[in-house]
Amino acid sequence: MITVSARNNAEWCHAMCRAHGIPGVFGDRAWTSERRTPPFYPDAVTLAPDATQREVLGAIDLTGAGCSVKDSFGRLDLSADGFGVAFQARWIHRPAVLAAPVAPDDVVWRPVRTAPALDRWEAAWSGGDTARTGIFRPGLLSDRSVTVLAGTADGGSRTVAGAVVSRSESVVGLSNVFAADGDPDRAWSGCLATVARLWPGMPVVGYEHGEDLEAAAGQGCVPGPELRVWLAS
Repeated sequence: MITVSARNNAEWCHAMCRAHGIPGVFGDRAWTSERRTPPFYPDAVTLAPDATQREVLGAIDLTGAGCSVKDSFGRLDLSADGFGVAFQARWIHRPAVLAAPVAPDDVVWRPVRTAPALDRWEAAWSGGDTARTGIFRPGLLSDRSVTVLAGTADGGSRTVAGAVVSRSESVVGLSNVFAADGDPDRAWSGCLATVARLWPGMPVVGYEHGEDLEAAAGQGCVPGPELRVWLAS
């Protein structure tokens, strides 16, 4: 399942880069971008446990600030190449056979369809941090592999939670799950219930750490092995 999860996550990174006009490349053991990727997105994602440092670092731009590598299998040691571990997380998997969570009834979850709605979603996701705006571009709305989900309140006028769904052939990936009110349990129950409704019978994958990992686990997501994100120092 880790290999499937890593591929799904790389496909989401690929879609994000495509929305920014940045080409990525899928190899046998790694996805890479020779141009710097958008903020918070890696320049490489390993797709197989035997991916080598040369395969990963030889295909990305090591000259500028912000270069990062997502080591999906926790096998690489890039410290000698000037990288440090930015964070560690654990893969998660929610089997399709589990019953859907019960979503809070005061929040309505639906796909984001328009650029203004995406702007409102990103404003809620970023918490007003200008360094985290302008990342989610309208091109994502026409990408068939991606669905941005918004949880709204007050008749749809206020975005209070959200998530991004990236669909592969056999799994649905979840990322960027957030709750503007700081309650991750409500966000996870809401987005997972929506995924079960819109893509029934599909297992859910992703990765999380900290309180989001706890919230995901509380909604039936099984924590798996660790991954590491390396950042050039």
